[in-house]
Order: sequence, then structure tokens, then C-alpha cells
Amino acid sequence: MAADTPFKLTYSTMFNPPEELHTRFEEALAQVKANLGKEHGMIIDGKDHFAAEKFENRSPANTDVLLGVFQKGTAQDAHNAMVAARKAFPAWSRTPWQERIALVRKAADIMDRRIFEMGVIMAMEVGKNRMEALGDVAETADLLRYACQSIEEHKGFVTEMNRDPLVGFVSTNVSVLRPYGVWLVISPFNFPGALTGGPTGAALVAGNTVVAKPATDTPWTARLIAECMREAGLPDGVFNYVTGPGSTLGQALIDSPEVDGVTFTGSFDVGMKIYRDFANGRYVRPAILELGGKNPAIVSRHANLEDAATGIVRSAFGLQGQKCSACSRVFIEEPVYDELVERILALTNKLVIGDPTERSVNMGPVVNRGSYRDYQNFSEDLHQHGRILTGGKILTEGEFAKGYFVTPTLVDNLAAEHVLWQQEMFVPITTLAKVKNMDEAMTRANNVAYGLTAGVYGSDEEVEWFFDKIEAGVTYANRPQGATTGAWPGFQPFGGWKGSGASGKNSGGVYYVPLYMHEQIRTLVHRA
Repeated sequence: MAADTPFKLTYSTMFNPPEELHTRFEEALAQVKANLGKEHGMIIDGKDHFAAEKFENRSPANTDVLLGVFQKGTAQDAHNAMVAARKAFPAWSRTPWQERIALVRKAADIMDRRIFEMGVIMAMEVGKNRMEALGDVAETADLLRYACQSIEEHKGFVTEMNRDPLVGFVSTNVSVLRPYGVWLVISPFNFPGALTGGPTGAALVAGNTVVAKPATDTPWTARLIAECMREAGLPDGVFNYVTGPGSTLGQALIDSPEVDGVTFTGSFDVGMKIYRDFANGRYVRPAILELGGKNPAIVSRHANLEDAATGIVRSAFGLQGQKCSACSRVFIEEPVYDELVERILALTNKLVIGDPTERSVNMGPVVNRGSYRDYQNFSEDLHQHGRILTGGKILTEGEFAKGYFVTPTLVDNLAAEHVLWQQEMFVPITTLAKVKNMDEAMTRANNVAYGLTAGVYGSDEEVEWFFDKIEAGVTYANRPQGATTGAWPGFQPFGGWKGSGASGKNSGGVYYVPLYMHEQIRTLVHRA
């Protein structure tokens, strides 16, 4: 990058940021730490709303640290949010698209201004290292802007069609994409910025009103997004933020007859339950689901092994493997297997584990006790059925004693039929396999229920073959910045095939915003 080129933070560029990012992160960290433990309300119809019951949001790096107190919303709160969104819909849907995108762009600008505060809070409540956290906030703002750009480039999705060939009449036809109504956004813990803000931005610019429910582990980041929306001047009820358990509040939202569409990002099992429950409504409604991955990297004997090792480690262990795009399976051609594994091991063993807000730290904790327990169970299974090359242990001494810290884990000699080649683990464990040729690698890569992301390292001819054969929605070739991770709006739209996605269209891409609208054809006939 030339010296006079301004730095743009993305998941590809975050590995060598300017010093200013660290300086400003440190300043924001001091300010946030001085104001921990406060109570935060839900936002319904533009106003803060407090429930009778509360829940605590604690740091997974140190569970003694109370980040904040949040509301345990009820079915009545779900109903109130839906009523507010329904009431706001007529005026918002008829607001000119130019005015809608101006307000959403203003919210993105506010996020830019608050990026360091939001990044610190995300690092503390998710366990992301500082650059991953800042990247999530930057991506959220870019997703909002990309949605606005999509509406603008298509002039509000109003398109004149052909005229009917009638004698004595002039018959015009216009296609108009119009909003559905009230849109429900249920977001996960791992990207509480982008995966709350991205679908919300698309729904809003399309003219829908929104009710957003974040994961219970990470309510604070979504609250900050709600604050940015409110500060930007969105009318009351256009964006509503509610918090509480998925089993009660979340289920009430899904079951509400007021919901016209839903976007959910999370596990396959929960997503399929939502899909089935949502189908019990009066008629078919759109469900945009992103349901995880079991993402492979294929390495050819012709690969640049340095790039392959770097990209695999970054994608396997970024955010402690808690990405639906994490590189969890690696298939390596036999002639380069030993050399590449040695390189991967060396890089993995250099990773620094600790407080994710610290500059030197690569890996923070896993998000909660359930993930901590899952990691231990998977590691025990793999110890018995494979060979753990590094990792497989929890960290419990000193600075690690009060958090959910685990070690990055690499496993080989695992039988091809073992279930952990198929099951999404969502912890920092990656399995390695030696293959005879690229065909064997491709067969095994595609032999899963998922199809989210995938990567390859090889020759130009092998790359073209890979793109043609792989069953995945986001594909990368020869990428040291991340073998299977690092999508960015307007660059690498994010979405999956098979069990990884329901819509077939990727977020942050050309075809995404129209998912939040349905088409109306307007035919007008005049006598000539």
C-alpha cells in the first residue's frame, strides 16, 4: 500500500493497522472500563423500556467483571415491540427511499464516530481481539452503506417493463419492489455488530420496520446499534431492540402473527426449528437463514505453503474458531503434508492467548461455559480417536483462572467417518487429513451438509477447477489473509449453500436487499 493511500479497515487489512488505531482503542478502553456495570433498557417505540426481571452480562475473559445489566424481556415485551413496528410501518414504507437511506447513512456515520467505544465493548463481551472487534464495527457501518448504495443504484427498484402491443390503447407496465412489513432480526453472539446491523440495514432501506433480538451473551453491542439508529433520527417504532431468552422472548417473536419476514443467523438446529415454526403462519413468509459451516481448505502439492499456513491458521483460530466461516477441515496433498503441517504447527504455537483487549493477544476466551464444556468434550473425543498435534487443553492458572480460555487445537489421524469431520464445533479445533490427490480432497470437502465458505491453495488451473467443483457460497484462492474467512460487503458477499443458507443470495452483495421486498406489477391502460 502506498504511503499516501488512506487505510481502510477490513478483515483483510487488519493485520497491519496504523498506530492510531491502537492509541484510540486504548483511550476508549479506559473510558469504557470506568463506566461498567450500568443497567441498559430495551428500546421499544423509541423509548427505553425496563422489564421486571434482569440478567447480567459478564466478561468471558473474567467472569468477575460485570459489563452491564440487561432486561429479561417477556412475551408481552415481544408483543409491544411488534405493535410499535406495525404502527410505524405505513409512514416508514411511504417515506421516499432517498430519505430512508439518508437516515441509515447517518447511523453508519455515527458508528464510525463511535467505532472505538463499540470495538472495546465488543471485545469485552464477545472475547474478540481488538482488531477483530474494530473490524466488526467497521463492517456493520459498511453493510449499512452498501444497502443504501443498492437502493440508490437501482433507483428504489422501480423498473419500467414492456408495453402491451394493443391497438387503440397505451398500456404501460411498471415493476415496483415494495417492503413486506415488520421484519424480525435474530442475531448471534459472534458478530453482534455485522449480523445485527447488516440485516437491519437491508430491511430498513427496503422500507420495512424492524424488531431486533440479539444473543443473550452479547446484548450490549446491539444496544449500541439501537442507540446509533435512534440518534440518527429514525422515527419511533421503526427500529426496536429487545433482549431476553430465546426460549421465551425469542419464541414469542417467531410466533407473532405480526412478523412478515425473519432473518436468523446461528446454528443449523435452531435455524431449522425457526424455519419450521415460522411455516405455521397463515401463509408463506420469507425466512433468510444463515446456519453455520464446516469449512474446508484444500492444499495442492503446487501451493505456496507459507501463504497456505498463514491463511489456515488465521481462519482456524481467529475469534477462537467461533466463526461460521472458520477453517475447521484441511485436506493436504500427500507430497507436501509433512512440511505444511510443520508450518501450521509453528504458527499456531506462536498465538498469544489472553485478555482480548490487550494489543499482543491473538485469541481471547470462548464465549461462555457451554462452549468451554463443548471444547473439553470434543478434545477428549479427539484424544481417543485421533492424534492431537497441539492444544486440547483448557487454561486455568493465573490470568486465565476466571475466564473461558482454551488452547488452539490441531488434530490428525482421525478416521474419515468420524462425526467431527461433519459436525460444526464452533471452538478452536481444526482437523487435518492427508489425501492422495485433489479429487479425493474435493470429494471429502463437499461431503458435508454445509456449504458456507471454502479455500484452496494451488496453481491457476487448480483454482479454476476448485471454483467449478466446490459446493460453497464464499470461495477463496491462494489467500494468506484467511483461507476461509474475511468476507466484506461489496468485496466478498457472505452466504452459503445447502445447510448453510436458505436464500441463495449473499449478504453485502448485489442480490441481497431485494430479499427484503416483494414485487408488484402496475399496469395502466389509456385509450390512445
